[in-house]
Amino acid sequence: MNSFLNRNRPPVYCPGCTHEKITTGLDKALINLGLDADKTVIVTDIGCSGLFDTFFNVHALHGVHGRALTYASGIKLANPELNVIVTMGDGGLGIGGAHVLAACRRNLDLTLIILNNFNFGMTGGQYSATTPTDAIVGSEFLNQAEIPLDICAIAESAGATYIDRCSGLDPALPEKIVKAMEHRGFSIIETLGMCTGRYTKRNKLTPKVIDKIISDLPEKSGIIEKNKRPEYGERYRALSKERTRFFEAVTIEKQIDLKDYKKQEVVILGSAGMRIVTAGDIVCYSGLCAGMNVSMKNDYNITVLRGQSVSEILISPEKIGYPGIESPSVVLALSDEGVQRRNKIFANLKPGTFVLKEKSVDIPQTPADVFEIDFKELKIKKQDWALASLGVMAKNDKAINKEMLGYALKSYFNQKVYEVAMETIEKIFQDKKV
Repeated sequence: MNSFLNRNRPPVYCPGCTHEKITTGLDKALINLGLDADKTVIVTDIGCSGLFDTFFNVHALHGVHGRALTYASGIKLANPELNVIVTMGDGGLGIGGAHVLAACRRNLDLTLIILNNFNFGMTGGQYSATTPTDAIVGSEFLNQAEIPLDICAIAESAGATYIDRCSGLDPALPEKIVKAMEHRGFSIIETLGMCTGRYTKRNKLTPKVIDKIISDLPEKSGIIEKNKRPEYGERYRALSKERTRFFEAVTIEKQIDLKDYKKQEVVILGSAGMRIVTAGDIVCYSGLCAGMNVSMKNDYNITVLRGQSVSEILISPEKIGYPGIESPSVVLALSDEGVQRRNKIFANLKPGTFVLKEKSVDIPQTPADVFEIDFKELKIKKQDWALASLGVMAKNDKAINKEMLGYALKSYFNQKVYEVAMETIEKIFQDKKV
């Protein structure tokens, strides 16, 4: 192929913009590599560097600001045979810096070309993560309060295996891109260039000045020996082949036929450590064993070992479009923290709603039917109160029955844990007070 450039959409940069030289340099590199257009992908960021996807006759994806590497990683993992190039400006570099670090650490076989022209040229010439402190930019003095980052130094510390830095006007740029793309791993080429539309109107930046900037910085021109390691995709596939067991999706077959089953809304109000989420899962499994549709929402603190734990479960013979609780049929009040988290629901409960309240828990006044139980008297440990409550529900045919609960426990736990759980359930069924 004589050129990968799109004749129907030729490059249209500002006169003197270095991006045009980088565009033609990338084209020459692709030609020299002899790549197949159908096996080549250019993923672009926002900004002037984001125009690259329209200028080449290859596959392309135009991402959102700072996120180009995330798309490129997915593409490369999905099809390792593709040659994936990412173009990103210094604006996208700053916005998506965490993604650059992740790409360096991962060492997936991608080539990132950073088009550094020291400012957000597209949006008014504001300062970016690479703007010199003494530069005059469109965001007043903000760059004077920061220092520019050296992406090559950062990439090296983050684990990049190939790093190069050069002027975007360097005649050897096509060869540099070729070497970067031939490297098996994550490659970064930082190109320094001029934004004639914004930056150079206020700042003296010439090809000689760019060369001086590069010479004053630590040289980066190739493989980083200390970071050499297997390419991520190859390593990932090798590790996955060593695995002989993988988690299988849980399948719950219908075991029970229920007649005239109406939609049930179950709210479990507890605290961290009471296995509330597990109890919610078991209620869902109970519904699935009966061929019902189920949904569950959980509410617990970021600090998962302290605070409230609430589960809201729907069991319905019809498809569930909205998973929110509107009219609870069962409320299990097992801790003050959980009750306080949902204290407003009690006043609106309907007569006939089954509220199971542990004796030590206070609840607001409610028109619902309140059933009190003393789990301590039954010698049931606090971490088993939620499970025991499901036994109370099943014994009273509230939302679930014993057969549904038995199938759910059998499906959810291994044999040993199932037998222990059934001991708690049987204790509830044998107690005459419940």
